[in-house]
Amino acid sequence: MKILIVEDERKVAQFVERALSEQSYTTRVAGSCAAARDALAESPYDAVVLDLGLPDGDGLELLRAWRAGGFNEPVLILSARDAVADRIRGLNLGADDYLPKPFSIDELVARLRSLLRRQAGVKATVLEHRGIRVDLLSRGVTFNGAAVELTSREYALLELFLQNAGRVLTRTLIAERVWEASYDMETNLIDVYVRKLRQKFTAGEGAEALFRTVRGTGYQLL
Repeated sequence: MKILIVEDERKVAQFVERALSEQSYTTRVAGSCAAARDALAESPYDAVVLDLGLPDGDGLELLRAWRAGGFNEPVLILSARDAVADRIRGLNLGADDYLPKPFSIDELVARLRSLLRRQAGVKATVLEHRGIRVDLLSRGVTFNGAAVELTSREYALLELFLQNAGRVLTRTLIAERVWEASYDMETNLIDVYVRKLRQKFTAGEGAEALFRTVRGTGYQLL
């Protein structure tokens, strides 16, 4: 899952980014309203952690515009404005939760996980395909019953494949969904990560491959 962190304080942003990455979330940091707008225009996100005091505008106005434009994913406000009136205004404008600074990083992660779980609603919380099983809530991964350890990027890539089993995914789509827009399409990074998944999800010598390379286009989970 991809989380957008809108925070102009570099240390705070890095603190949150590190904590979420350790939970296998894919993150991107935007330090201004303009950067946040660009990020959402370039790629979909499953949730947003939003600071209000940004250098080029108010985060609440950004939130208002997102909701008016149809963005319905969870937004957790993280702000030094801790008055009751500020919290009420933020929630009324469409925030799903409000955590005042200073904050506990464990609480932030727990609240964000709760929002994502709530947002899932009737959505599938477990993805399964040909022996691969991913629990989206616990973020546990198994293959033919055995646990598989994945990095955050490997997890995000696998989740994308499972959500699109049988569909040919272009390199551009993979880059947009798993990597930031700044990803250099000339590099072989995607090839490297697909190769890692192939190595971790093989039933042994002679077993039918799970991932197929579509030359000149991308990859497909068979």
